[in-house]
Amino acid sequence: MMADEENPETPEQHAVPSEEAAEIAGSAEDAALEAAQEAQEAGESAPEPATAQPGGEGHAAPTEEAMEIAGVAEDAALEAREEADDAAAEAAEVAEPVAAPETASAAEEQAPEEEAAPRVKPSVPGAHLEVDIVPEGVDPLGRAESYEDPYAIEDETGQTGETEGEEQEETLSEPISTAAIDLASGARYRATGKRKTAIARVTLRPGTGSYLVNGRTLEDHFPRNTLQRNIRQPLETVGYQDRMDVVARLHGGGISAQAGALRHGVSRALLEADPNLRGELKRRGFLTRDPRVKERKKAGLKKARKRPQFSKR
Repeated sequence: MMADEENPETPEQHAVPSEEAAEIAGSAEDAALEAAQEAQEAGESAPEPATAQPGGEGHAAPTEEAMEIAGVAEDAALEAREEADDAAAEAAEVAEPVAAPETASAAEEQAPEEEAAPRVKPSVPGAHLEVDIVPEGVDPLGRAESYEDPYAIEDETGQTGETEGEEQEETLSEPISTAAIDLASGARYRATGKRKTAIARVTLRPGTGSYLVNGRTLEDHFPRNTLQRNIRQPLETVGYQDRMDVVARLHGGGISAQAGALRHGVSRALLEADPNLRGELKRRGFLTRDPRVKERKKAGLKKARKRPQFSKR
């Protein structure tokens, strides 16, 4: 240590290999050469022993055959990619072939005609049918106005049944011309009429057409015009509304029921005066008692059909 500190410029001393280490290294080099020679004789390509490059860091240098193999591998990858691109291009050309000049010109000639043709919509069931709505007063079959129904029933007068309803209404509104009632000074015609729970005892006598109901006039007892008109209908139909007086006693029911009972009683009293009026009065519905009454209350219900409120809980 003292010598080193005194002489710093002296070179460092390296370890000298022994004789045994040198012999082992030589035998290793000889073994590698012998193996390469045997491989060449057998026709096999053996890699040359790796030698350290002078001045290098001690890495093994690749041989020429390794370089060739690496280059072939890189070229193979590039060739495979190019082949794939070529195959895709060929497939696209096959899917969309280029038309020949003649076919292209023919297609161009036919193109305007196809565009000019209108588009045909899909057929809809019943689309060809017309609407079946016929306005009022128009013949649905478009026939002449003088058309006659072959199935119409003709009356004795030769007229068809189409105007039967109108004629019937007219005849019902007209007074009965065949009425023959004895209007002697002492003539009295009595009858009873009913409606619901109301009862009317009616007496007809010759007079001037006045009504006396329970000692009061018709307007006082029945203030509604509709009820007054219904009560006067039987006498107006017969034509004796100005030649006979009506005296009635009413009890039971309400105002509407009493009006119906009075009308029924007057009609039956007219039938007592002239029995020949039965057909005409019955055809007009004056002799038919109105059977509508209030429905009875049921057990478990509040009224005839009204139920108590249902509560689930």
